[in-house]
Amino acid sequence: MGEKKKVSRRDFLQLMGAGAAVTTAALAGCSTEKAKELSTDRGEVPTDKMTYRHMPDSDRPISLLGYGMMRLPVLDDDQQEEGKSHIDQDEVNSLVDYAIAHGVNYFDTSPRYCKGFSEQALGIALSKHKRSEFVVATKLSNFATEDQTLEASIAMYRNSFKQLRVDYIDYYLLHAIGEKENYLQRYVNNGVLNFLLNERAAGRIKYLGWSFHGTKEFFDYMLNEQPVKFDFVQIQMNYKDWHYSQEVNADYLYHELAKRNIPVVIMEPLLGGGLAKVNHKVLAMFQRIAPNLSPAYWAFRFCGHFPGVLTVLSGMTYMEHLQENIRTYSPLEPLSDDELAMLEKSAKLINEFPLIGCTHCEYCMPCPYGLDIPSIFAHYNKCLNEGTFADDVTNEDYRTNRRAFLIGYDRKVPRLRQADHCVGCGICKPKCPQRINIPEEMQAIDRYVEKLKQNPND
Repeated sequence: MGEKKKVSRRDFLQLMGAGAAVTTAALAGCSTEKAKELSTDRGEVPTDKMTYRHMPDSDRPISLLGYGMMRLPVLDDDQQEEGKSHIDQDEVNSLVDYAIAHGVNYFDTSPRYCKGFSEQALGIALSKHKRSEFVVATKLSNFATEDQTLEASIAMYRNSFKQLRVDYIDYYLLHAIGEKENYLQRYVNNGVLNFLLNERAAGRIKYLGWSFHGTKEFFDYMLNEQPVKFDFVQIQMNYKDWHYSQEVNADYLYHELAKRNIPVVIMEPLLGGGLAKVNHKVLAMFQRIAPNLSPAYWAFRFCGHFPGVLTVLSGMTYMEHLQENIRTYSPLEPLSDDELAMLEKSAKLINEFPLIGCTHCEYCMPCPYGLDIPSIFAHYNKCLNEGTFADDVTNEDYRTNRRAFLIGYDRKVPRLRQADHCVGCGICKPKCPQRINIPEEMQAIDRYVEKLKQNPND
C-alpha cells in the first residue's frame, strides 16, 4: 500500500522459499551459545544485573531498559467513570514497584499519553519511592494550536510537575518535531525554547532534548544549524528501521548523534509491536536459534547493542513483558556479527512484506468520523504476518482466509468504526509520526474488504 514496495502473498512465499537455504546457512554460523542458554534456563528474574549507561557529564546510572508509559493497563469498561482516569492504577503501581526493584530507573511519559492520564498515573506510582531511585522524562506535547502560546506551553510544563509530583524533571523533551516550520512555531518564535533553557539553567530541568519524527533535512538542521546545545535526542530505532525506515534510516540518525557524542534514547524498539509478532517465516529463523525466546528478545538486544544508546523505551502493559525485557538487559549480551547479519536478513524480509507501518501511538485519534484507525491497521497487519491474507483466489486456503479476515475484522473493529466510514478528510494525516497516508490506506483496505464480501465463491 502507499508508496511501499508491494508483493503478493504468492510472490512473498516464493521469495521465502528462495531465501531459505541462504538463511539456514547464515544461522549455522551464528554465535548463539548465550541465546541457547537463556532459552533453556530462564530462572528467576535478576534483581541486581541490569545493564546501565550514563550521560557524558554524569556517573549516575541509567537503566538500559526504560519504561515507556504510553500503553498502560486500563480498567474494564464497567469500572471506568466519565471524566476520570481509565488507567488501572493498582496494576501500574505493581509494575513500577517491580521495575524499580529489578533495576529499572528511567520512566518516560507525556501529557498526551493515555488520554492525558499517564503523567498522573506515573506520579502516583513513583510517589512512594525515593527520588534518588528513579529518573523521569516527560515532554512538551503542545501539538494543538491553542497550546502553542507561551502561556499555554508554560502551563502544560508546570502541570507536568504537579502530575508527576516532582520538583525537577530529569529529562525534558520537545515532543515529536520533524519539520522546521513546525519546530519554529511550537518552540522558537513563541519564546518557549528560551523559557526552557532558563529552566535548565535553574536546575528544574536536568537535561533538555527532543524526540524526532521527520525529514532528514530537519534532522540535519537541528544538529548543524540551530544554535541551541541539546543534551540528548530520542529517535525511532529498531533492526527494521536501521536500513529500511519509511522516512530516515535509523543507522544514519544514530551515527550522526554518536559522532557528536549526543546520547540516544530509543523509542519504538518493537515498531509498535510489529517486531513482537513477526511473520511466521521470520519467527522460524529466530526459533532455530532459541526456541523459547520471543522475537522481542532479538529486537531489544539489537537496540542495546550500540554503545551510544542511553536507554531503550518499552511500553510494557503486562508483567510478563516487563519480566522478559528485564531478563534481556540483566545483563545485555551484545550481538555477534553473525547475529547482526541474521537480523539484517530478517529486516529485509519484513520490509518486502507489505505491512502498514502503524505503531499504534494513537496520535491520529480521535477520528471525527469515528474510525478506529489503529485497530483497522492492526487487524490488516495481523493477517499479513500470519500468512492468512486472502489475496490469491487460486490458493486452496482462500475461502478459509477470507472468512477469517471478515469475521476477525468485525470482532476487532465495530462496524461503525471500520474503514468504509472514512471520508478522506485528511485531519489524521499530519498527526501521524510515521507519515502514513491514512486516508489512502483506509480506501485501499475498504476496497479489499468489499472485494472479499462481494466474491464469496471465488
